Parts: sequence; structure tokens; C-alpha cells
Amino acid sequence: MSSIKDTDFSSLENVIGYEFKNKALLKRALTHSSHSNESGLKNHHIYCNERLEFLGDSVLSIITSNYLYSKFQECPEGELTRMRAEVVCERALSCYAQKIGLGQYLLLGIGEEKNNGRERKSILADAFEALLAAIYLDAGECCMETVEKFLLPFVIGEIEKIGTSKGFSGDPKSLLQQFVQQAEGDFLEYVVVGQSGPDHMKLFKVEARLNSNVIGRGQGRSKREAEQNAAREALALFGEEI
Repeated sequence: MSSIKDTDFSSLENVIGYEFKNKALLKRALTHSSHSNESGLKNHHIYCNERLEFLGDSVLSIITSNYLYSKFQECPEGELTRMRAEVVCERALSCYAQKIGLGQYLLLGIGEEKNNGRERKSILADAFEALLAAIYLDAGECCMETVEKFLLPFVIGEIEKIGTSKGFSGDPKSLLQQFVQQAEGDFLEYVVVGQSGPDHMKLFKVEARLNSNVIGRGQGRSKREAEQNAAREALALFGEEI
């Protein structure tokens, strides 16, 4: 696919729902190093998207981490880290880029153009991060909110897709809470109904109750483990295996 003129990115702005005040920032975000290398300009590395990619990586991480931390309040650190890795990896980022047709707007060198650089996952992923940084820098005081508005639909969609295909979108309690919230007015609680054993080896028994009805039972060496097992059984009751 041939590139759009490097001075006309208005159609991309329409797609992403953001109009740049500084068009040069957008152009830089779309400029691959192979293109700037061929420009003959001194310090050509300044004119490609690599520095923006560096910043965009951090912007991506903080927005995604903040969303996961707030959304999945029962998840331990390891699970949050694993989830974040899934939605910010090269595969995911290149998919986000493809959804907005980012490849057709890239400014590539002759070699990359011939080698299908517009479809290369690494180039697309890097350009998407650079685009995030460009929006962040251009948006001024509302920078984080503006990037969030653009980015989170991709992240949320990826989390949901992963949950469907891999049985992974959070821990059982978080998943059950999301499931229950689909019906307004339902009340979910976890009740300890028994415990046994010495203090250093206690076994807790917990019931997950929806509007006082038992929908799952679980046990574990901690209340949290028992609650997670009760939530897992409840999800199975609703046909949501994880």
C-alpha cells in the first residue's frame, strides 16, 4: 500500500478522534528511522519516532497499570503484571495499530517500503507507542486524560479477547464481580462458614452468596484463597469456566 502524502494526516486524525495542534509531532511519530536516515539531515535520529517511542512506552505502561490496578482490585501483583504484559506486548500493539490503519500513514525508507515494512509488527508497535507520546505532548494539561480516551478502548477490548480465548482476564473474584454487575441491584458477598486446624495450618470454608443465595463454595488455607475458590465454583455454575 502506498503511503499517504506526508503532509496530509487529517484522515488519521479523524480515525483516532484527536486533531493535533502541532502537526510536526504527528509527522515525527509516523517517521521511521529508515526514512530519516535517507533524509541527509544532520542528527537524523532526532527526526524519526524513536525518541517518541521511548516516551510512549512509559505513557502506555502507566495508563494500563492504573486501569488494571483500579479495575481488578482482587488481583495480586503477579497477576496484574501478567495481564499488563499481554496487553502491551508487540503483538497487541501491532493489532491496535492495524485497527486504525496506522501502517498506511508511515514514512518509510526505500528498503523498508520494499520489504513490507508497513505490515511489520515491530514497526507498527513502535509507531503506535510513538503516537501515544505525540498525543501526550500535544494535549497539554489534559494529556493523560486525552491519551486514556484513545488508548483504553484498545486495552479493554484486548483484555476481553484474552479472557474469551485463554480464560484469562483477572482472578475469579474480579471476574465474578464483573459478571454480577451486569444485572442491576444484585448483591454479592463472601461468608466464612467454617474454619478448622491449628493457627499455622487453618482451613477456611467460604460461601459466595448472591442476594443471600449460595452460588459457590470454596476452601483454602487463607480466607482469600477460599473466596477465590468459591468464586471459581460460582463462575462454573454460570457457565464461565476459567
